[in-house]
Amino acid sequence: MKTSFLLSVFLLLTGCAIGTSSEVKVAEKMLNQFECKNIESSELNHSNITSYHERLLTISKDKVGSYIDSYKSGNVLFKIPLEQVIQQQYDIYKSACEALGGVKKDNLLIE
Repeated sequence: MKTSFLLSVFLLLTGCAIGTSSEVKVAEKMLNQFECKNIESSELNHSNITSYHERLLTISKDKVGSYIDSYKSGNVLFKIPLEQVIQQQYDIYKSACEALGGVKKDNLLIE
């Protein structure tokens, strides 16, 4: 009885670790797509608006990096899947990129 209980707990924990591991791999692939192309910071007319959008680029990408690090450490931060949280941050990132005149793909796609 004790052995079967321990085996059940082990399998449950292993399954959670494997699920989190694959979730982190997908999240890392998504993070690699956070790239704002066709903007040159030195060529931008610096105003409060451009500074705001530049900060959004940095903040969104940094948040995703910290979320991934937390998940790698075993800390699940959200009740929704990590992929959805990253998609939300990507949408913010993409909007900021476009506001600065950068070009991005329409959707974040992970295969």
